[in-house]
Amino acid sequence: MSTFFVILIGQILVNNYVMCQFYGICPFLGVSKKVDTATGMGLAVTFVITVASFVTWLLQQLLNMAGLQYLQTIVFILVIAVLVQVVETALKKLSPSLYQALGVYLPLITTNCVVLAVAQKNIDVGYGLLESTLCGCCSALGFTLALVLLAGIRERMEESEMPAWMQGFPGALIMSGLMAIAFMGFGGLI
Repeated sequence: MSTFFVILIGQILVNNYVMCQFYGICPFLGVSKKVDTATGMGLAVTFVITVASFVTWLLQQLLNMAGLQYLQTIVFILVIAVLVQVVETALKKLSPSLYQALGVYLPLITTNCVVLAVAQKNIDVGYGLLESTLCGCCSALGFTLALVLLAGIRERMEESEMPAWMQGFPGALIMSGLMAIAFMGFGGLI
């Protein structure tokens, strides 16, 4: 049980892929203008990473049995691409407004390095199926947390009077840096 707690806290706060390891910066900065859009992207990424962690762990076992470990990255990328297509098709049908709001960033989940990094970390660390799935889910929740927090800050910044040089993207970069410093403060938790 303590392993699950360490994975939960570690992946969401201590080893947050965006704030502490600086993966997934493109969608983090691109989709963080509105909380609604950030939440939608976070949920899509959570689905993709969680399912990808589960499926890639199973496929890695098959690759190990067949002696084809060298195909790991290619297989993982194919799994991620298929999952993103499923999410994209579902959003197009179920929530056209969110699909439009996410725009180009939705297909870019395929190349979001967080997704591949989590899948490879699960194998490298030697997690079992349950730990891999939990690690994927918690990593995605950490990504979502960072994304929604920045979106909330950016929405407040839009309403505030700020110097012209700090409006828009420069302000987002400064806030991202300050958030990263805050997340680094969680480093001693585990």
